[in-house]
Amino acid sequence: MPNGLTIRWATEADLNTLRNLMTLAIDRLQSSFLSPEQITASRAVMGLDTQLVRDGTYAVVEDSGNAVGCGGWSRRATLYGGDHSTALRNPALLEPGRNPARIRAMYTHPDHARRGIGRLILNHCEHAAASEGFTAVELMSTLSGQPLYVACGYQAQERCDADVDGVTVPLIRMSKPLIMS
Repeated sequence: MPNGLTIRWATEADLNTLRNLMTLAIDRLQSSFLSPEQITASRAVMGLDTQLVRDGTYAVVEDSGNAVGCGGWSRRATLYGGDHSTALRNPALLEPGRNPARIRAMYTHPDHARRGIGRLILNHCEHAAASEGFTAVELMSTLSGQPLYVACGYQAQERCDADVDGVTVPLIRMSKPLIMS
């Protein structure tokens, strides 16, 4: 693990910590990419999906016991969004080998950005999805996340901006084949 980091699957006991980490990441890491209005609007389409925690597919990265990153994967059809974005929810199970698994809700604590945490989470989730027979993954990226995903082999498929009360939140659907050895 890079720099003594540990990774584990999140539990219900982590929910408040995860929400706090996400708020910091949304507010601070997007400030170079989005206007203050877009950051506020993005909260309507981002956030914690507790179904991922219940499914055992949401990871938390810790540094000396402190959460510094989180993210997950899903075998469900929901591509992005938190518990509060009900219009984006689709709990249907995906078919491994036919549908791509989803990479979901990736966040890094702003004080720990660009230290390999995102790559660690992606690798962990991609291996877990591949172990269940998925041959590809897809995700919905923010502008701030796109450089990481491109560096990790993801390709943009389409721009899918979200409109939140007249404010545009830029999003990019990206995908990657899973080739695990």
